[in-house]
Amino acid sequence: MAEHVVPHFQNDPGVPVIEVGAKEFMCVGATPPYDHPHIFLDMGADNEIICSYCSTLYRFNASLDPHAAIPAACAYRLVAA
Repeated sequence: MAEHVVPHFQNDPGVPVIEVGAKEFMCVGATPPYDHPHIFLDMGADNEIICSYCSTLYRFNASLDPHAAIPAACAYRLVAA
């Protein structure tokens, strides 16, 4: 299966802040079946954004790969069936 073009992040650990390496991405909430509608977030010129569904604060970290997150468990990866 192809890698995501748009990075996806989730918050299974329930942390208040996730650092991400992309300013445009999808928040899925938690891994399915506990996810919320997948919402596209765009920080624009800002370095932080809050997901309107799960209230997770995402903070941009330029030192990270666009698909990486801190904590690393928040980088969502599709698992092939």
